Amino acid sequence: MSVTANFTSHRGEFTLKFKAEFEPGSVIAILGPNGAGKSTLLRTIAGLSAVDTGSITINSVTVDDAGKIFLRPPARSVGFVFQDYAIFPHLTVLANVAFGPRSRGSGRKSAEQLAREVLTQLGIDDLAERRPASLSGGQAQRVALARALVTRPDVLLLDEPLAALDIQTRSKIRIELAQQLSTFAGCTVFVTHDPLDAMLLADRVIVLESGTIVQDATPAEIARRPATPYAAALIGVTLLRGDTRRGELTLDNGGVLHTADIDAAGPVLAVIRPE
Repeated sequence: MSVTANFTSHRGEFTLKFKAEFEPGSVIAILGPNGAGKSTLLRTIAGLSAVDTGSITINSVTVDDAGKIFLRPPARSVGFVFQDYAIFPHLTVLANVAFGPRSRGSGRKSAEQLAREVLTQLGIDDLAERRPASLSGGQAQRVALARALVTRPDVLLLDEPLAALDIQTRSKIRIELAQQLSTFAGCTVFVTHDPLDAMLLADRVIVLESGTIVQDATPAEIARRPATPYAAALIGVTLLRGDTRRGELTLDNGGVLHTADIDAAGPVLAVIRPE
């Protein structure tokens, strides 16, 4: 279930040069400014774009080798959650999730059974007969994730999975997503502009700038020793662990902070942003 990528991809005047290996069970965050090549990377792994030089291997199968081999997306063991979720508006939630297995040759009953199992796994089986227009942002995100997981991919790709959500919903979905990724046997690669997503969801962070990897390390190492001014500005958040009670946060490393009125008691992770 590993991925080996060593390729160059040209898009007009822009060039993405990428070399990395992703291990089974790992969660990799791709951070970078607009135009750094983050979405191009995901689309190339998924088979929506082709490499110009080099190759991509998924689970020991070469899926792209610069014109010699190119497997289309349905032939790759990849699940993709798009930034806008790309849920078919004319289909029910159940039909949306069942679309993947059906497009790969499963019969209707078999595909719907698989879809119901994943919807139940994600706790949204009650949405099965709903139409996308009636879903909240958080519900739509869960449906998109279910559709990506239903084919049991070796690789899960997520393009800004939380960006379209409001702050309150984002926090809730982030926790749920972390739980799902912790049990996913394959490797997960997700693009985000939010360093908090990277810190809380990923065990490895790759920073892209102008189509080039400028840093590849653990979240803690990125925070400690950012390699570029962009990375330093990006990881401009402070994460504090402690215990909160009655408007006071007692920090694990010593000290006490006074907090606003919040409905929280017990262990917490406090986030302090520069703004």
